Amino acid sequence: MAKHDQAEDAGHKDGGVFGKNTELIFALLCGVALGTGFGLSYINTIPTWTSLSLYIVAYFFGGYFTAKEAVQTILKGGFEIDFLMLVAAIGAAILGEWAEGALLLFLFSLGHALEHYAMGKARKSIAALTNLAPPTALVVRDGKEEEIHIEKLVLGDIIIIKPNSKIPADGVVIKGEGSVNQAPITGESVPVDKSPVPDPAKDYTSEKSIKPQFRVFAGTINGASVLEVKVIKEAKDSTISRLVKMVNEAEKQKSPTQLFTDKFEKYFVPVVLILVSALCFAFLVIDEPFSKSFYRAMSVLVAASPCALAISTPSAVLSGVARAARGGVLIKGGRPLEDLGSLNAIAFDKTGTITEGKPQLTNAIPLNDISEEELLTVAVAVEKLSDHPLAEAIVKGAMEKLKKQKIPEAHNVKGIIGRGVQAEIGGKKIYIGNKALFNKAGIPQDILKQVEDLEKGGHTSMLVKRDKDFIGILSLMDVPRKDAKRVLSELTDLGIKKMIMLTGDNQQVAEAVAKQIGITEAWGDLMPEDKVKAVQKLDKSEKMVAMVGDGVNDAPAMAKSTVGIAMGAAGSDVALETADIALLGDRLESLPFAIGLSRKAKGIIKQNLWISLGVVGALIPLTILGIASIGPAVIAHEGSTLIVVFNALRLLAYKNDA
Repeated sequence: MAKHDQAEDAGHKDGGVFGKNTELIFALLCGVALGTGFGLSYINTIPTWTSLSLYIVAYFFGGYFTAKEAVQTILKGGFEIDFLMLVAAIGAAILGEWAEGALLLFLFSLGHALEHYAMGKARKSIAALTNLAPPTALVVRDGKEEEIHIEKLVLGDIIIIKPNSKIPADGVVIKGEGSVNQAPITGESVPVDKSPVPDPAKDYTSEKSIKPQFRVFAGTINGASVLEVKVIKEAKDSTISRLVKMVNEAEKQKSPTQLFTDKFEKYFVPVVLILVSALCFAFLVIDEPFSKSFYRAMSVLVAASPCALAISTPSAVLSGVARAARGGVLIKGGRPLEDLGSLNAIAFDKTGTITEGKPQLTNAIPLNDISEEELLTVAVAVEKLSDHPLAEAIVKGAMEKLKKQKIPEAHNVKGIIGRGVQAEIGGKKIYIGNKALFNKAGIPQDILKQVEDLEKGGHTSMLVKRDKDFIGILSLMDVPRKDAKRVLSELTDLGIKKMIMLTGDNQQVAEAVAKQIGITEAWGDLMPEDKVKAVQKLDKSEKMVAMVGDGVNDAPAMAKSTVGIAMGAAGSDVALETADIALLGDRLESLPFAIGLSRKAKGIIKQNLWISLGVVGALIPLTILGIASIGPAVIAHEGSTLIVVFNALRLLAYKNDA
């Protein structure tokens, strides 16, 4: 009963004559036989052997699974609590206390069955993830549509996703546009718009980063449009399969508390066995019959069995990991689950974690009586012909403001490396670039001040010049995520004392972003190795520190932190492998949810420890002194075991806003 490994649970699922409910039905039959025998014992006209026969029947049904597990464990060289309970029941029978022994087996077997049922609920929560993906897919082969099992899909297959149906495989959209509900995998509450990849013929199976608008995951739900998807991962390698595998592996990884309880049991069980053996011979020291000493020893054996202690932490870890997975957070075991709830500081990578990860047009300031519309039109005409990374951001931002404005044609476009771009529009020369493109002395002082003020605020600024006149200033910035400020505030409320942003950008930009979102400190001008040193420094001062990043270039810093947390890990093999905790969706708000869940799990683990240790601590002296017999000891013992399991199951109902 103390060890609930997968092999044991598998055995209970196989059940017996009554299927998977055999153990519970056997326990109930034991109770019926015990109750009937006990009732008949009060009727003088009925022979005593009738009640005894019913108690023997109760022994069979109550002891069947207990004996089966005890034998299996002994054959493997183990020694568990099932064996101790069996010895106690046999001891009661030897003393002629058949009713007491039957009561022990009834409550033990009933507790065992209900406990397996309760733990099964937590495991079903994980198993439900595997059922998210449909069993079949509609595939197009040789120009014909056919429905096949998802295991038979091969890389490069084209599958058709009908409206409002589940997506059967990881892939990229090659035809059709629409939204997909990704909540089952990433926890995102808002459907994500999907569109076809630019090159449908390309092999995307080994592509490291695929934009979210092109990618779909098995188990997500298509919206109202028909999509054609190219399969890029086999069923066994899909994000959902990897998630289920990792959650199951996480269950096996022990938490610090679990390691403590294992160590405690290692010394506690032998001490109990020595105590029980000594109590069997108490009649040699005190004036009482052997039967009384033996009965007391059996009572102590039941009272001291640490069933509740053994199951208290694994049940909470299993429930916590399962609940996190349902919320789009992969927690790899008990250690990160507990550590996450003990954090004092969090270090964030800036780009793509705190910020959107791509520059946006933030300001278009017209100069010399030029309208904003004219400035943006000139900028779009030139930048749409440039391949510079910032050009795309300028064009996108400007077009959103211009709507369907007609754009003039630019000619003789030429990039000036590290400075900007030049072109001609309507016979006039246009220059767009940084201060270095222009002679600093030639930039009017008032315009130069505006540019420098923007740069102090963390913006990348560009001047726009037409012939001899400056007609405007454009500024871009990798803007903070919309939810960043709120998330950081929630983390503060959760008790995180220090939040530091680490970035390769200059200190000025780092401080500007930090000011906007209310982060504690910003450390700029950092190389990847500097981030590792920064995390080590935080680890020394704050003891428990997490590093949040994208799981690729931040992997070394994550490895040095107490808990490494990867953002947007769905579909990213590297992020899933390197991080202790993976936020599957690209959602910063998953972080307070994960920390809140961890705090709740830590609280429940502590409660379970107090309950289990408290009951054992109270029962041992009560049974030694003879105040409590086997019956009350069994009730308290089994009751505490069920209490800790059902207490742990409360984590499955944890709410995001709790």
